[in-house]
Amino acid sequence: MNWRPQLRLKQRRRLIMGGDVLAVLLSVYLALALQALSSRRDFTFVYVARQGFWFLFFAGVWLVLANANDLYLLQTDWRPTRILLRLTRVTLQILLLYTFVFFLAERNELPRLFMLYFGLVSTLLIALWRLLWPTLSGWASEPRRLLVVGDGQGVQLICEAIEQQASDSYTVVDVLGQGDLGAESDLPAMARARRVSEIIVTATQALDGAALRGVMDATVAGLNVLPMPVLYERITGRVPVGVVGENWTVVLPLDETGVRPWPVMKSVLDYLLAGLGVLILGLLLPFIALAIRIDSRGSIFYAQQRVGRNGRLFRILKFRSMRVDAEKDTGAVYAEQNDPRVTRTGRFLRRTHIDELPQMINILRGEMSFVGPRPERPEHVERLAQELPFYRIRQLLLPGATGWAQVHQDYAAGVAETQVKLQYDLYYVRHCSFLLDLEILLRTLGRVLDSRSYRKQIPQN
Repeated sequence: MNWRPQLRLKQRRRLIMGGDVLAVLLSVYLALALQALSSRRDFTFVYVARQGFWFLFFAGVWLVLANANDLYLLQTDWRPTRILLRLTRVTLQILLLYTFVFFLAERNELPRLFMLYFGLVSTLLIALWRLLWPTLSGWASEPRRLLVVGDGQGVQLICEAIEQQASDSYTVVDVLGQGDLGAESDLPAMARARRVSEIIVTATQALDGAALRGVMDATVAGLNVLPMPVLYERITGRVPVGVVGENWTVVLPLDETGVRPWPVMKSVLDYLLAGLGVLILGLLLPFIALAIRIDSRGSIFYAQQRVGRNGRLFRILKFRSMRVDAEKDTGAVYAEQNDPRVTRTGRFLRRTHIDELPQMINILRGEMSFVGPRPERPEHVERLAQELPFYRIRQLLLPGATGWAQVHQDYAAGVAETQVKLQYDLYYVRHCSFLLDLEILLRTLGRVLDSRSYRKQIPQN
């Protein structure tokens, strides 16, 4: 039997990123060659070296915009038309950025036709790489083979997550219930016979004697043993609150000991970025205020009470996007996609996320952060805390203008969808870091650049 490596999710993602970067660097080189040919210059090493900045510039910009446009999600649709559409969108965004830099630079400092050549060549090369990737991945590696040990909903949950979001990366070769592991069972031998990469244990409570002994034997034998919630988080970016039962420790932050510099740095960056946001708010305010007043009567701003960190109440600020007295007859209800209460100007403000700009003031007040769980209304919090386990854990952090749940899913119209958003929020509480915040900001940028508010498919597990 031919042996092929079993790559992890992060390894597959890094390979895709590496292929993209190589394609971008080659595209810059070929674009410089075409630029030299069209301008009748000698294409020499010295000429290329003098343009070395562009290799770093386009590689960095590509990675930022590709992340912002979700090009490194492994569950991305690989159909050729979808790939070309995403690549074209990123290339156009780079073109706009280059055009902006071009007009600010001194005359003749930047190559004039270089961007046209780069856009055409990079789209072609990266599209070719992306179209070949599934075949190359299948030839160079095979999915990691999993042996699932456990019973009940946890087994169904992890199997569905793998089938829906990571079928190229993982395959379940067998499922063993606790009753299948008797006193004479040899779990390490079973795993080796199936060429297993990891043993996934779905139980979040105590294992029975035989199952516990088998898992310990497998660990001592050097096999990888993972609790189901850990793998589920890696695949989905969510915490499986429905199966953790009374094991409340799995929803708490992973690292609360020692000195953690990121929270301090995050606060400083929040104030700096919010200050810049207030300047942008001041520039746009006259135009937005005029549009709101022409479209419907009422105030320009909208203030609403929300629950913040540690349960403290504050008033969140937004540009008004609904008609006046929108909840006069209904009381507090969830916002919906295509909500009939939203005005024409309000639809534009929401689609472009401009309605969130006044929250820069909340950030400067220390009531919010740029990234964090979305703050909810007190009446919703009280009800949801009764219906959803661990809901109040969201209040460990400052609420955010954007967050892990927001970049995965739009409006929650009921308890079921709110539970999905809670799973994303709890993942953020457990894993909040500089890199995760950066990914959230990039994906938020992608949604703003896309200028369309889209509703994610709500997972059923």
